[in-house]
Amino acid sequence: MVCLRGRVYNKGTGVMINFRTERDMLGEMEVPVGAYWGIHTQRAMKNFAVSAFRVPGEMITALAEVKEACALANMRAGLLDKGTGEAIVAAAKEVASGALADQFVVDAFQGGAGTSTNMNMNEVLANRAIEVLGGQKGDYRLVNPLDHVNLSQSTNDVYPTALKVAAVRLVITLSENIARLQGSFQDKEKEFAGILKLGRTEMRDAVPIMLGQEFGAYAEAFARDRWRLFKAEERLRQVNLGGTAVGTGLNAHREYIAYAIEELQSITGLGIARAENMIDITQNADVFAEVSALVKAASVNLAKISADLRLLSMGPGGGLAEIRLPVRQEGSSIMPDKANPVISEMASSVAFQVMSLDHAVTLAASSGQLELNAFMPLIAFNLLTALKIMVNAVSIFRTELVDGITADEGRCRQWLEESLCLATALAPYVGHEAASEISRTARAEGKTIGEVAAEKGYFSPEEIGSIFASRELTRPGIAGSKKVKRQEKEK
Repeated sequence: MVCLRGRVYNKGTGVMINFRTERDMLGEMEVPVGAYWGIHTQRAMKNFAVSAFRVPGEMITALAEVKEACALANMRAGLLDKGTGEAIVAAAKEVASGALADQFVVDAFQGGAGTSTNMNMNEVLANRAIEVLGGQKGDYRLVNPLDHVNLSQSTNDVYPTALKVAAVRLVITLSENIARLQGSFQDKEKEFAGILKLGRTEMRDAVPIMLGQEFGAYAEAFARDRWRLFKAEERLRQVNLGGTAVGTGLNAHREYIAYAIEELQSITGLGIARAENMIDITQNADVFAEVSALVKAASVNLAKISADLRLLSMGPGGGLAEIRLPVRQEGSSIMPDKANPVISEMASSVAFQVMSLDHAVTLAASSGQLELNAFMPLIAFNLLTALKIMVNAVSIFRTELVDGITADEGRCRQWLEESLCLATALAPYVGHEAASEISRTARAEGKTIGEVAAEKGYFSPEEIGSIFASRELTRPGIAGSKKVKRQEKEK
């Protein structure tokens, strides 16, 4: 790789632009003199100018950490001189801290299994290391992107390793956020434990349920999500760093491989481990598909429960309105005093997006061929995006919505009393047909189930009270069976 310097006149702006000319196997190309990237990145910018999306920042941070680990390992193995290695390490630490973020310019949708992202990193680290050593960008005699920064490596081992580091961190954070959300629903379960309400199935009246029981079920759903993600994170820890191109480890010394894993563990604080079969890890992306599917499963619960909360709070005058959601902003530009369930709607929107991202991951993971999956950048973009937006959505959903939910006990009682669902509790005593007749009579005469059952002589008022007690109606068994004989009574 050779670098020359010069100036070019931009006819459109009338400004002289400083540039350096770099050469590779395809020839020469001009690179802005102030850029930390080089010719490989410059070509990728032209080849993949398809979107406004960039490689996720979490991926850039993780890849810089992998490069730092590799430089340290190369120094320990005697493959890289101390001065060059320390300059690369210093540059990698800068990038991992968030510096030079604007130098990572390759589009997220790129071909080449991540080579363009890897080379973007190699060139940025090389040019920053050159500066650390007192040289000028592009003087690759001091630090070379391939011979020094990429020493003992291939895109095919450092890229998926970095993706796993980034994914592990986000999975841990998402699992923790879901655990907090579970806790918030459990708090509401206790708060609403004594509120009896109408249950509903297929958008029709069903048997009674405690509002607290509804929220307890939501908590249990999120508990499953938390546990599934917690366990899946273990499989992400198996990496192929040191496997180089196809997992065989060609051009990577044995000492370097062991040191690289040790250094990456130390840098990240994660229990990263070398995979027993690095060829498998290099070829196959099913672990990413698995984690993506579990994130999708969590989004399914988030979407469903968000919708439930909207239904339960609908109104407030013309709907169920059994719960009240906290008001976060005005809801209409034309209707005064209208507040929409915007946090719940945001959560559902994120959930829908995650479901679509998972489909892209599935397609990409299944499209690898032989020793490599060329679509790793697509997997990285969609998986990390899904994790990141779920992390944020779950946190906001908890703090801005769930924690502020209150109950309208009067409305819960109203719908229960107006419903004829309590006839179900009488069926074990009088039979299904008689219970149906009681319900039809109550509807026709505008009376309650209890009133009609007592008028027909099936039960005394005391027995009705025992059967329709809240605790009796919302636990396993026959309601009121300890005080009411289980037999059909004469009218």
